[in-house]
Amino acid sequence: METILIVDDNPVNLRVMIQHLAEQGYETRIAQNGNEALEQLKIALPDIILLDIMMPGIDGFETCAKIKQMESAKDIPIIFMTALSETENKVKGLSLGAVDYITKPFQQEEVLARIDTHLTIRRQQNMLYQLNATKDRFFSIIAHDLRGVFNPLIISTNMLLKIAIKEDSSKMIKFSESVKKSAHNAYDLLENLLTWSRSQRQAIDVSIVKINLTKLIKNNINLFVEKAIQKDISITNDINEEVFVHADKNITDTILRNLINNALKFTHKNGNINIFIEQKENYVNVSVKDNGIGIEQNNLKKLFKIDSKYKKKGTANEQGTGLGLILCKELSLKNNGDIWVTSTPGEGSIFTFSLQTQP
Repeated sequence: METILIVDDNPVNLRVMIQHLAEQGYETRIAQNGNEALEQLKIALPDIILLDIMMPGIDGFETCAKIKQMESAKDIPIIFMTALSETENKVKGLSLGAVDYITKPFQQEEVLARIDTHLTIRRQQNMLYQLNATKDRFFSIIAHDLRGVFNPLIISTNMLLKIAIKEDSSKMIKFSESVKKSAHNAYDLLENLLTWSRSQRQAIDVSIVKINLTKLIKNNINLFVEKAIQKDISITNDINEEVFVHADKNITDTILRNLINNALKFTHKNGNINIFIEQKENYVNVSVKDNGIGIEQNNLKKLFKIDSKYKKKGTANEQGTGLGLILCKELSLKNNGDIWVTSTPGEGSIFTFSLQTQP
């Protein structure tokens, strides 16, 4: 049975309201002023609150503001009961966090309809919260279990390729390279998926600190040396001096890693990838430029949107995860910056993201 707290200093209003609500199967509690309501909320929480505006002591507006400051009660829907008809008072109530209002004298059908509407919304919100909590637990479990599966798998594919090379078997080498590529692509997808899921549930801790951008870029280039050699692609870095920015190191690292990996994927053999920066007054633009296959103009706007599907195989038939650039967009915003792209089909692309130089 759902509980409704009625806050009103008028005994007649209380008696009529309690009778109507009881007939509909609701359990009711009453408070005759704002302070009494606040004390009751410390003991037990209702599903919805009907709050009169004009009361002795603290009025309904102040009571509403105090309820919204209570961690345990701030999400309870509040419906104002008022004889005031001025738009200003209604707007003030809604701006304080109330979800609706009903006017005196009460119309029974209207009161019940508004209560039912907001209780339905609250039930749906609670259901959504439970579903999200279940999803979060699920992702936590698969994050642990799948990483445990992939680590030995990737090690095994590397060993298989070494054995094939040692045996000098062209068929085995081709097969081993294919297995290794598939394992690494699947692992990239897993990492992007798990990072994206943490971003969606606000579970990524953002720590903005002063970091050495030059060093971070060099470290990321070193990660892709072997992959670049396999495609005969050169990765150059035009940053010759130390540059410092204020950003989250892990987030910046993830963005760089995704952009370099993306550039390698869509650049032909003997191609070039260049990383450079443009320093502004309070921020730095970091660009990853390639001379690869490029992207059509009508597809550029799809790259950073989860609801727009754009996937394309790399120049060596590499599979894309479909989440890398979407993740970069979300992480760039969390990093107090943004990301964008310019591209010409057949000539290449330039992906650029911004970082603050001041805290």
